[in-house]
Amino acid sequence: MTHLLVTGGAGFIGANFVRYVVAQHPEVQVTVLDKLTYAGNRANLTGLPADRVRLVVGDIADAPLVNQLVAHTDAVVNYAAESHNDRSLRDADPFIQTNIVGTYTLLQACRRFDVRYHQISTDEVYGDLPLRQNGVGAKFTPTSRYQPSSPYSASKASADLLVQAWVRSFGLRATISNCSNNYGPYQYIEKFIPRQITNILSGRRPKLYGNGANVRDWIHVTDHARAVWEILTRGQIGATYLVGANGEHSNRDVLALILQLMGQPADAFDWVKDRPGHDVRYAIDASRLRDELGWRPEVTDFAAGLRQTIAWYQDHPEWWQGAKATVEAAYRQNGQ
Repeated sequence: MTHLLVTGGAGFIGANFVRYVVAQHPEVQVTVLDKLTYAGNRANLTGLPADRVRLVVGDIADAPLVNQLVAHTDAVVNYAAESHNDRSLRDADPFIQTNIVGTYTLLQACRRFDVRYHQISTDEVYGDLPLRQNGVGAKFTPTSRYQPSSPYSASKASADLLVQAWVRSFGLRATISNCSNNYGPYQYIEKFIPRQITNILSGRRPKLYGNGANVRDWIHVTDHARAVWEILTRGQIGATYLVGANGEHSNRDVLALILQLMGQPADAFDWVKDRPGHDVRYAIDASRLRDELGWRPEVTDFAAGLRQTIAWYQDHPEWWQGAKATVEAAYRQNGQ
């Protein structure tokens, strides 16, 4: 495998994967196909060698362009997605177009040229779980029922089902990974962790949805990148792998840790109205990934990973300051 097509490779998780591949696999060349919407950023690829990484600006739903690129690659890793729940509640159209029609377009191209395909998905396709009781609670597994809660998660669930159908009906060499919540450098500032960090850095108060009890299963983005490489190169065709690092934390606890690490008072935040249909808890059982492929997370200290993430945003104000006012204005319109 010497040439990858990474769609959505100028976004947060995709760009970190591209950086991982460039650093760890010098034999691989990468073509990034990215529409460069608000969350895609050329700067996310700054510093990568031009002789190994090529950026093509375009849409994964553009069949002629996709066919042209797929015909000259060994594998496609599809990170391209509209991915923000709040935006999907306001306007679902881009989510349907990119996440469903775009995935279909990629699958057809990979089928036509017999190219290996990997679909990046989310644990949100499974809906949510009840909060733990006395420290005990169920986790999502590869056989969990799909129960998406939002237009975003419904569109990702639809994409997963398309991949499964193309494997069964057409013999497509494909895999799926459903990952828990990522954090780390280059994450767009509308997301929970970078929003709170950049609020503090810009003199604004952090915001906490509802009662703050909702739980997310956090994983550092570099551990996700390592997992995807293992699945792409050694995973069982047709299989779904769940990617998680046993990192369950409530939103309230995550914000409390951010405040502590940034030297802020414990009550230096505002409560805001909850998101409609806000999922209660996510939790991943990654045992298949661990047992079959031997993957283990390397960033197991959440506080240390969060400290590193805070430092990145402190050191790169030019990366996020230009978008900050626009992001916060959109949240204010919704009372958040």
